[in-house]
Amino acid sequence: MAEFKDILKSIRKERGMTQRDVYELLNISANGYASWEQGRTEPDINTIKKLCKIFDVSADYLLGLEDESGAKL
Repeated sequence: MAEFKDILKSIRKERGMTQRDVYELLNISANGYASWEQGRTEPDINTIKKLCKIFDVSADYLLGLEDESGAKL
């Protein structure tokens, strides 16, 4: 199963977004966002919800519980 940090980075790049694009939409610090992609920390549940809306993905996909088609892993 892929790790959250890898999925987050992959989705961001697939959407053609920079880290700056995302952390500005979330109104958080650059270091805060970068720490997620580096696997040092993870966002809280409210921020995960916001990330799902930004990237138009399910929480299960973002968290690595299902693939892009919605099939459980």
